[in-house]
Amino acid sequence: MAKSLVIVESPTKAKTITKFLNKDFKVESSFGHIRDLPQKKLGVDIKNNFKPDYEIPAKAQKQVDKLKKLASSANLIILATDEDREGEAIAWHLVESLNLHDKKTERIVFHEITKNAIEEALKNPRDLDYNLIDAQQARRILDRLVGYKLSPLLWKKVARGLSAGRVQSVAVRLIVDREREIQKFKQEEYWSLEAELQKDEQNFIAQLAQVKGKSLDKMAIKNEEEAKKILAELNGAKYEVEKIERKESLRQAPTPFTTSTLQQEAGKKLGYSAKQTMMLAQQLYEGIELGSEGSVGLITYMRTDSLNLSTFSLDNIRAYIKNQIGAEYLPAKANIYKTKSKGAQEAHEAIRPTDVNHSPDAIANYLEPKQLKLYKLIWQRTLASQINPAIIDQTKVDIKANDYTFRATGSTIKFDGFLKVYKTSIKENILPELKEGDEPNLIELRKLQHFTQPPARYSEATLIKALEEYGIGRPSTYAPTLSTIQDRNYVKKNDEKKLTPTEIGMLVTDLLVEHFPKIVDLNFTAKMEEEFDEIAAGKMKWQPVIREFYEPFEANLKIKDKEINKKDLTEEKTDLKCDKCGSPMIVKMGRFGKFLACSNYPECKNIQSMMVTDEEHAALETNETCPKCNAKLLIKTGRFGKFLACSKYPECKFTKPIQKSLGLKCPKCNQGDVVIKKSKRGKIFYACNRYPDCDYATWERPKTEDPPQTE
Repeated sequence: MAKSLVIVESPTKAKTITKFLNKDFKVESSFGHIRDLPQKKLGVDIKNNFKPDYEIPAKAQKQVDKLKKLASSANLIILATDEDREGEAIAWHLVESLNLHDKKTERIVFHEITKNAIEEALKNPRDLDYNLIDAQQARRILDRLVGYKLSPLLWKKVARGLSAGRVQSVAVRLIVDREREIQKFKQEEYWSLEAELQKDEQNFIAQLAQVKGKSLDKMAIKNEEEAKKILAELNGAKYEVEKIERKESLRQAPTPFTTSTLQQEAGKKLGYSAKQTMMLAQQLYEGIELGSEGSVGLITYMRTDSLNLSTFSLDNIRAYIKNQIGAEYLPAKANIYKTKSKGAQEAHEAIRPTDVNHSPDAIANYLEPKQLKLYKLIWQRTLASQINPAIIDQTKVDIKANDYTFRATGSTIKFDGFLKVYKTSIKENILPELKEGDEPNLIELRKLQHFTQPPARYSEATLIKALEEYGIGRPSTYAPTLSTIQDRNYVKKNDEKKLTPTEIGMLVTDLLVEHFPKIVDLNFTAKMEEEFDEIAAGKMKWQPVIREFYEPFEANLKIKDKEINKKDLTEEKTDLKCDKCGSPMIVKMGRFGKFLACSNYPECKNIQSMMVTDEEHAALETNETCPKCNAKLLIKTGRFGKFLACSKYPECKFTKPIQKSLGLKCPKCNQGDVVIKKSKRGKIFYACNRYPDCDYATWERPKTEDPPQTE
């Protein structure tokens, strides 16, 4: 019988740890949380100082019974759950559920699942950290109070099935606010001029940068007439190199990964969602079977906001760089980084490989393709963080033409530094050999039309970055927050994987902003996170924090329950009549958006899918006729947007997509118009609308051409 029982959260983690321990240890998994607030009731005694009422879920009872039996015969219980607040809370729930108060119990923590880390942790056990436990409880209880108290109001005043979350609501607000910015954005036209020049048979581009020695603002040339005026003044001008500046710049190595930056980079470089990134990282952390080596934890703990690397790991990384990459890439001293993240846990480590000698190529055969891609990203980024900067030679050439100055910029990588192992967006732009007084030939002078662009919608990566900058959420919350707001249909991803709010998401956000402003206030939510950190540090008690929030929140709930009128929020009148009883139809808002319903409900229960909004009803009918039966074509909206369909459906099933024109004639056939299309993979391209009669197509957006000159 085992003398010591080691309890972890997952069976994979248990399997990896088992190989490092002798037969005196039995390693068992709790399979996650074994105790939590109840699912079907509030589970918080508000009158009794917010005392939580924890229970063991039915699905966990069998494992709890097994652990109790094992614990009863063990001399020592070792709780080896994760090192963060959630892991500390799981360890505490194990003590309470298994009744370990009278058993010799130790708590160990480690940043990585390796033999050295486990052995070191066993030598340095500690007691449970009740400050961390209280911080986790405070967050859990506050989120339960918000969800259980606010969600019923949303059911009653908006639509059944809705729910509200504290951090999730703030994330949705950021997305809604950005969408409103985009809707209000007014596009402005501006123009630029570029000269294509040639020296020694090498062409290069120079942009108009100055007029009479004064820098030209981006929006200075407001229309085509102003651009043409400059072109006329440059007619026949001589282009002469006036000034050349050369300087050397350093591109510093990137920091090692935190949870936030890993999710951002995996999104940008690999196309992984935050949820997928964390799932794969968890697998790499808990252990992967590496043939004869057995199960090996490949990376350190993946929920962290620290940029620290242990002295032991730095020594190994630096040795690898010197021996495998080159001594010239190794800095004299290790690169040390300080986090800017609010409330970061500096005692933790950044995400890194547990053994840098496990190169991606060496273990590729043991990893699934997606695991390999993520591991390679972490491995390369960790190495890069300890490599010398890249050295870039930058050249700026000013070329005078009458009163105008054009500027050409070039860059060459003199020393690749960290770029050798971690590629970024740095690109070379090589100019010909130029010296002051040279007169390059003008190949072409072009005027280019531009339009200002609205703010970009958030991607998962940029939303995580924004949440971190505002101090909202912590490493463990980013991925579940993003998953939740999409699962609840408050937010969806468009074809470009950007986050857009749904109708119901905008309605709920507007309601919260107007009636429960604190719930969606960025500064207030960040302040709550800081107070959780204070609780974790033992500087605050958790009950007063909850009470300070809850008492005014509950009072406001009672007021808003009487004040908010559901019909004002969720119903709109229309001119349409019910096709069953003749009563007026109204637009209603449901959990999944707007729909048409009979105003005579419940006597008449007629409802209809809302293909178009009220504003679009007038545009429903078009002047086009169906090429098959000559009936009118209608504008309809389907799963993939608007399209044209025959009004005689289902007798005639003709449809065709609505294509957006660029206002340019096809350069190949000169008959059709160039329209915007999408490939099967969602990539935008430009093609003639006379296809298949004309097969013109290009990935590059055609430039606006000058109108033909007339005498």
